[in-house]
Amino acid sequence: MRSSEEPEGFDGEASNTSMISGASSPYQTTTEPVHSRNVFGGIRCDMEYLKSHFGILKVVEVVLSLIAFICIETIMMCSPCGGVYFFEFVSCSAFVVTGVLLLIFTLNLHTKVPHVNWSLTDLINTAASTFFFVLSSLVLACMNHNTGAEIAAVIFGFLVTAVYGVNTFLAVRKWRLGNGSQRAPQSNDYMRARTASRGEMEARSDLA
Repeated sequence: MRSSEEPEGFDGEASNTSMISGASSPYQTTTEPVHSRNVFGGIRCDMEYLKSHFGILKVVEVVLSLIAFICIETIMMCSPCGGVYFFEFVSCSAFVVTGVLLLIFTLNLHTKVPHVNWSLTDLINTAASTFFFVLSSLVLACMNHNTGAEIAAVIFGFLVTAVYGVNTFLAVRKWRLGNGSQRAPQSNDYMRARTASRGEMEARSDLA
């Protein structure tokens, strides 16, 4: 009788042990739902930027660059064509680059890449566009056949040059203000570190 009861007790203890170990096992399956990450959660249309000075200037630059490009594309015959090709390249490049920057700033995509100095990027684009637009417009004004499309392209070229010039001035001021605000905390931290180290040296000299 004793031998027949011992397996039952052993089996009971084994079953209880397995139940306890199963209940306390860290590898239990969970029924909690897994939430998918919303990759496009931070992308939204920033209407405040579009209403700002930079947003309005960007929109005007894109529109005028596109009009200037359309005007130069309507020219069917030219001789020489160097001025036409140069103006065509400048207007197309300005339209594409400025349009991409406008899209990035409007959708707040620049916040996804904080390592890029976007103020300096905007400054370089506006300054380069101002220089090349005024140069290409002067070249086209000197090398044209007085057709309506060429005259219209020159007019819109100088108009967009003026807009880019204003944007360059504002971008330079914004970039300087940004650098000044970054240097101020660094200088304050440096002065605090020097003050703390000087206090430690004075305390050590008093103890000596």
